[in-house]
Amino acid sequence: MGILDFLTGEFIDVIHWTDDTRDTMVWRFEREGHAIKYGAKLTVREGQAAVFVHEGQLADVFTPGLYMLETNNMPILTTLNHWDHGFRSPFKSEIYFVNTNRFTNLKWGTKNPVMLRDPEFGPVRLRAFGTYTVKVADPAKFLTEIVGTDGEFTSDEVTFQIRNIIVQEFSRAIARSGLPVLDMAANTADVGRLVAQAIDPVVHDYGLALPELYIENISLPPAVEKALDERTSRGIAGNLDDHLKWKAAEAMGKGGTASDAMGAGLGAGMGMQMGNMMMGGPRGPWGAQPAAAPVPPPPPVEHVWHIAKGGETSGPFSKADLGKMAADGTLTRETHVWTPGQDGWKIADEVDELAQLFTIMPPPPPPGV
Repeated sequence: MGILDFLTGEFIDVIHWTDDTRDTMVWRFEREGHAIKYGAKLTVREGQAAVFVHEGQLADVFTPGLYMLETNNMPILTTLNHWDHGFRSPFKSEIYFVNTNRFTNLKWGTKNPVMLRDPEFGPVRLRAFGTYTVKVADPAKFLTEIVGTDGEFTSDEVTFQIRNIIVQEFSRAIARSGLPVLDMAANTADVGRLVAQAIDPVVHDYGLALPELYIENISLPPAVEKALDERTSRGIAGNLDDHLKWKAAEAMGKGGTASDAMGAGLGAGMGMQMGNMMMGGPRGPWGAQPAAAPVPPPPPVEHVWHIAKGGETSGPFSKADLGKMAADGTLTRETHVWTPGQDGWKIADEVDELAQLFTIMPPPPPPGV
């Protein structure tokens, strides 16, 4: 083998890159100790671009295809060298392969809450997170603006900056949108498009593009979410009068007395009244709420009674009704009575409240008088 054949074999004649990673954006072709000879084959696969840098200057960008490195398809590089001998000598240039595929499922999120003036709730703080997709749109600009001379540039090296841009533009977009907080969940797609449109000019200067941006969730502080839950509960309660009746009936159904039922209904009514006052009741001339009037104690609960005679029950009767019945003899001390909350039937004389009806009445006149 002659010396010419030996030197020819030392020169690289096939240039290509196969990427087995999922995060490499730029890879520099290793050429240490080798030179690129005239007529070498360059293979650029789909989803790639090859950028030639010669003597510190960006020379050519090759899109997908198979190239024979000759004078006719490297006009810029040959102009830089000014070779007048037909470009037949070996040359040394840096070759960067750029991955132009989409890098998907990249995460973004607000590190700190975003302040927003909501038309319904006033100033609120919210957080958001989601995913986005990025790709290299201009390999030459991306190489000169971001990568520089990095021999292996990964997506992690640029996504941090992109996340900051997304959060910044997200804050501006939702502030300008005027969407109420309660409607944002139904409009995340529109908000995402607004954010992507605002980000596109910024990342375009880096040679990048954001084909997709998704907002997965927008959340409020826990205290605000709790207040919203309580507000929803008040809305479900509906009419106040019906709600009080339902609460009283529920207490009775659980074996409580009429006093328990009234207490439950009164408590629910007072709770709703206090809630309405807190949410915007009448205010004084200086914006402060006037002192609440003292609430009177609940009236005493009057029991109602049922009577059992001859295997049949009748009622309910009030205490006043039973007084009249005691006067005309319909109710006697031995009559069986029952009221809600009482443990079984009892004779009237065993119930303190009804025994009084007989003690205040004069006894029947003696016979023969």
